[in-house]
Amino acid sequence: MKFCKFFVLFFIVYHFNGKAQNATITGIVLDESNMPLPDVNITSGAMGTTTDKDGFYMLQITADTEITLLFTHIGHKEARLENLILTTNETYEFNPVLKIDVIQVDGVTVTPRGEREASGILSISPEKIRKIPGANAGVENILKLLPGVSSNNELSTQYAVRGGNYDENLVYINEIEVYRPFLVRSAQQEGLSFVNSDLVKNVKFSAGGFQAKYGDKLSSVLDITYKNPVGFSAQGDFSLLGASVSLESISKNKKLSSITGVRYRNNALLVNSQQTKGNLNPSFTDVQTYLTYSISNKFNLNFLGNLSVNNYRNEPLKRETNFGTIDEPKALVVFYEGQENNRFATALGALKGNYYLNEKTTLKLISSVYHTTEEEYSDIIASYELGDVDSNLGSESLGEIQNARGIGSQFNRSRNDLDALIFNLNHRGIHKNGNTVLEWGLKYTHEDIRDQLRESEFIDSAGFSVRPINPEFINNQPETPFNAPLVPFTGLNAINFVKTNRFSGFAQMATQKKWNNNDLYYNIGIRAHHWTVSGTNVEKVSQLVFSPRAQIALKPDWNKDMLFRFSTGLYHQPPFYRELRDLTGTINPNVKAQKSLHFVVGNEYSFQLWNRPFTLISEGYYKKLDNVNAYTLEDVRIRYAANNDAKAYVYGAEVRLNGAFVPGTESWVSLGYLKTEENRNDRGFIARPTDQRFKLGILFQDYVATIPDLKMYLNLVYTTGVPGGSPNNADPYIFQNRLRDYKRADLGISYIFVGEGKNYNDNHWLHSFKEMTLGFEIFNLFNNQNAITNTWIRDVDSKNEFAVPNFLTSRILNLRLRIRL
Repeated sequence: MKFCKFFVLFFIVYHFNGKAQNATITGIVLDESNMPLPDVNITSGAMGTTTDKDGFYMLQITADTEITLLFTHIGHKEARLENLILTTNETYEFNPVLKIDVIQVDGVTVTPRGEREASGILSISPEKIRKIPGANAGVENILKLLPGVSSNNELSTQYAVRGGNYDENLVYINEIEVYRPFLVRSAQQEGLSFVNSDLVKNVKFSAGGFQAKYGDKLSSVLDITYKNPVGFSAQGDFSLLGASVSLESISKNKKLSSITGVRYRNNALLVNSQQTKGNLNPSFTDVQTYLTYSISNKFNLNFLGNLSVNNYRNEPLKRETNFGTIDEPKALVVFYEGQENNRFATALGALKGNYYLNEKTTLKLISSVYHTTEEEYSDIIASYELGDVDSNLGSESLGEIQNARGIGSQFNRSRNDLDALIFNLNHRGIHKNGNTVLEWGLKYTHEDIRDQLRESEFIDSAGFSVRPINPEFINNQPETPFNAPLVPFTGLNAINFVKTNRFSGFAQMATQKKWNNNDLYYNIGIRAHHWTVSGTNVEKVSQLVFSPRAQIALKPDWNKDMLFRFSTGLYHQPPFYRELRDLTGTINPNVKAQKSLHFVVGNEYSFQLWNRPFTLISEGYYKKLDNVNAYTLEDVRIRYAANNDAKAYVYGAEVRLNGAFVPGTESWVSLGYLKTEENRNDRGFIARPTDQRFKLGILFQDYVATIPDLKMYLNLVYTTGVPGGSPNNADPYIFQNRLRDYKRADLGISYIFVGEGKNYNDNHWLHSFKEMTLGFEIFNLFNNQNAITNTWIRDVDSKNEFAVPNFLTSRILNLRLRIRL
């Protein structure tokens, strides 16, 4: 522990000896036919270069200084990239298209927080996503460092935003909505995120108050853009947790381009660090491809395909958990029999057509099919012993259980099957006229869900079968014999065939203008959503909702670089299949759309500190929720009441400071506070399952000044505990427990052999590599014991129940190699 703390402190302090360096801008210049343009002149002040025969260029520029880049070529109008600020050693890719009839001006401010957008959407660097360490490295790993995003489980890629739950977030890839498996109940079953970081070009994220063009969810939108390759490239990422390989290519006539990624992951290294020991083989594989075919200058086709198979096989053997206090230490020892066999197989195919009607108007048609088959089979018998631990240092039985306070067994059985087919047909259009942009869209969705639930839990405590806490099982045994058959303590048995047809649409207008020398931006729009639920033995029900939304931003004509934002809107979430299914597995087609009224105010202040760029971003928000569908959350499994009997509210504030704390790096510190409560059936307000009050997130990057190719990446998260870990049958108005605070630090150290301007001559064996880094990662650096749920064990003597924490992963060492050709 002392070594780890010293190691982090060494890198944090050592940066004061850092020296400023240049930055690099690179890319390929294309013409209107998407063909590379040779001999294009690129200049920035006294610096300049030209493109080669493949249209490729690379230019070293002065870092941490605002510049303008000019692209000129005989026969084409010039293009300018204005207000560009790159941090030291940063590499920025810009691929302009030179046109014949119009001068192009593109303005961008590239800082550690990404591109500033008046719409309040955060843009995140894909390179940052690929480099930052984490048990589940990727886009979600970065999102969890933002102040309004919470996830107290490093094995999960799911996240909650500003008091919402995991089902309230939209995810798009190139304007195609993507989905997650339905039956996953624990994070260690999840495996890979849908988003393949190696294929990503742009990442945009909004934590609330987003535009009407995004769909009908209550909390957030994650908008991913995959690359359109302009040349050949291959890269690989290999570690003890798995491997990923991606390939970019383009045809000789430049009409067909493709980017394909293959990933394999095995979480045994992480899961085996938990308290339960056994024979575990959690393997996850997926293949993704994104193709672009240019039929003409006016029309092209895109195809997104994904195949994913998650196999989770677990044969637990033994668990031993120590808990309690120093004065009263306790232990739980469990011996297991049986196994789990879970399989989730998903497929997505999407075809998108883009027609450029003219310079101002673009029309799009998008169709997609998503299919998932999910199996959750398990038979687990657990025999446990709960007791006091011998803490006598001179005792021969030190650390062993000496006074058994609970003996029993538990049998869990499940045979759950789900088959879901989702079809989408979507038209979108965009028309630009000067500073005004008009966007519209129409979408049809068909959902066909076939679900069979069969699960039960039997509890045997000290030789007596524990019956459900229901009135029909109350008796005065042993005075009066109880002759009823044995029944499970909890159980579900349901078969559901549900179909949903949805029609939705939106229209929005955005414009930018001058107002008394101030820059004013606003966006107004409206969405409509009509859906019909039907199915076998399910009443046919139709509903309709409207969602107006608006955003406004003002950049005053001040010496200080300030941007003020305000957004509001009515956000509906029509029920998806899981929201229609109650705790008994019964479908309620009359569930209404949950409704949330958003108010978000924000400010961005960009300034220079230590002659380096920094940005302070602050936001406050309030959300009023009606028709709330109350739920319980255990690990990552959400189960709904399906009755809209609650109302709720959320309010909070966030501050995030981005900047080059170390020259040539990008780091941030974020703080967030929120409070969310709900009122069920007018019983009063109580904390919701995602009532996470305080959060601190730090993303820190550094390098050794005398060895600048030796890099450090550190992310730290501290969050206060959320309500959870209570017994499943507990009434939250009578008993509500909070989990312990979540504290975690992940450290990555890597050495750059090739990349960031470090190249080799033709005779060197590293010449063929464009990038090569080798390093190690330490997950849970300080070995904090975080818990996601509790196991409740009955004390035979007092009849009380003890909460035994189910701990997450401990400290893990991972080795990692990244290469790019």
